[in-house]
Amino acid sequence: MKNVFSLVFTLVFTTISFSQQKVLFHGKIENKNGASVFIKDNNTIIKEIKLNNEGAFNDTFETKEGMYQMFDGVEYADLYLKPGYDLDLKMDAANFDESITFSGNGAIENNFLAQSTLLDSKINFEALLKSNEEDFIKQTNEMKVSDLNRLEKAKFDANFVALQKKNNEAKMAELQQYYTMSQAKKKLNNVVAPNFDYENAVGGKTSLESLKGKYVYIDIWAIWCGPCRAEIPFLKELEKSLHEKNIAFVSISTDAEKDHEKWKTFVKDKELSGIQLYADRANMDFIKAFNVNTIPRFILIDPTGKVIDADAARPSNPELKEQLNSLLQ
Repeated sequence: MKNVFSLVFTLVFTTISFSQQKVLFHGKIENKNGASVFIKDNNTIIKEIKLNNEGAFNDTFETKEGMYQMFDGVEYADLYLKPGYDLDLKMDAANFDESITFSGNGAIENNFLAQSTLLDSKINFEALLKSNEEDFIKQTNEMKVSDLNRLEKAKFDANFVALQKKNNEAKMAELQQYYTMSQAKKKLNNVVAPNFDYENAVGGKTSLESLKGKYVYIDIWAIWCGPCRAEIPFLKELEKSLHEKNIAFVSISTDAEKDHEKWKTFVKDKELSGIQLYADRANMDFIKAFNVNTIPRFILIDPTGKVIDADAARPSNPELKEQLNSLLQ
């Protein structure tokens, strides 16, 4: 699944106890990303399925009924597996989500999951979380009704319906939690940002105070964070395009102390641009002041040190470039 938004829903991957029987899983993957696909249960690999040179596969394995994930080495797809299923998959890994189709016993449930992924990818979650409360409630209620209507239109397996209803409830609850957090972040706008004084990857330390007189775009990240790394190419391109402007791009690593050297190596090997800083555990006041509990997190500060946006848009969001161009005219 393509990571359109930093929000990651915690699905209810509850497995239902049945006597273990075999699932048949076969198909063909065009433009394969690797030599195997993996079936995962809560991030635990339960089966590795080898692909031939043409991307075809045919395997049989035992499993309990429930929700799983298929991982091709790059992207994920949700699966619903049940003893006795005989699933055939057709997919083009170069067009991952859009191309997934299933046939055979179990296809109706798994095609529903593939379609759900596509529908979710079209939702602008970033805009949703920044909407007013009335619009947020209206949109999330519409999403909930739409999901339930889709479930009722086809004759799905009863256990599958029960699991999807739990997943939908979990999705709505998590959206509400993130919305509450997003509203709290807004209260940090237009206040003076607390100072930081962090280790610079090129030597010495750099403080926020030393950057006064410039706009400052801050990326709070870590080397272990996949969505953080996914933003790096966009951040590099953004900095390159605004290199001559009155703005500093600052990346603050929150990696654990044991990974301090890994951070320095990563910065060097990946030729990261901008000001690369490391937030040591003895000086986390800046991170705590912004209630950073998920990463990546982006913060935009004006030349006087006031916060413009405590939850700024990501580098991959075209709206950020428009905003910065407007500020830097």
